[in-house]
Amino acid sequence: MNAATPDNRRRAWWLKTLHEWHWVSSALCLVGMILFSVTGFTLNHAAGIEAHPKVSSRTGTIDDAVRRSLAAPLAQARDHKGKAELPPALQAWIRSHWDVDTAGRLAEWSDAEIYLSLPRPGGDAWLRLDPSDGQIEYERTDRGWLSYANDLHKGRNTGAAWSWFIDLFAGAALVFSITGLFILKMHAGRRPFTWPMVGMGLVLPLLLMLLFIH
Repeated sequence: MNAATPDNRRRAWWLKTLHEWHWVSSALCLVGMILFSVTGFTLNHAAGIEAHPKVSSRTGTIDDAVRRSLAAPLAQARDHKGKAELPPALQAWIRSHWDVDTAGRLAEWSDAEIYLSLPRPGGDAWLRLDPSDGQIEYERTDRGWLSYANDLHKGRNTGAAWSWFIDLFAGAALVFSITGLFILKMHAGRRPFTWPMVGMGLVLPLLLMLLFIH
C-alpha cells in the first residue's frame, strides 16, 4: 500500500481540526440554540399565544428618618436632569420591607413625586414615593415564563451578564456554522447534493424577502 501523500495528510489534518472546532462549538451553543429556536417560534406567534399577567401591589409609609434622607438626592437630581439614585436609607427600607433591590437604578425626582421604573424579563415593576408625606407604592406585573423566555431571546432588560452570554453564544454559533461550511466543502466531492442544498438555504430567504416582504 502506498504511503499517504502530503496533500492527503494535509487534508486529513484540516478535516480533523475542523471537526474538533465544530463539535466543541456545537456543544457550547447547543442549549442556547434550542432556547433561541423555541423562543423564535413563540415570538413569531406571540399574537396567538394568550398571556395572563398577574399584578401585585404594595403600599406603605417610610420612616421620618428615611424621609429626611431624601433632601440631598433631590437637590442632586435638580442638577442632573431630574435623575438620581435612591438614598441608601430608602434602598435599605425597600429591601427589608418588600425584598426589592433598587441598587444602581436611577429614579425620576421632583418635588411632588419620586418614580422608579424597574423593568425585568417577563414583566415590569415600578415604585412611586410622595416626599411630602412618605407614602410609598410598589406594583409588579408578571407575564409568565413564556414572556420571560421571549425577553431572554431579545435581551430585553436582562442586564450585562446575559448580554455577554448572547455575544459569546453568537460567536460560538458562527464558529459552528463556518466550520460546518468548510466540512461540507471537503465532503462535497462525494455528496453531489451539498451545494444545491446550501444554495437553497440562501435563495429561499432571498425570494421570500423580495416577493413577500414590502
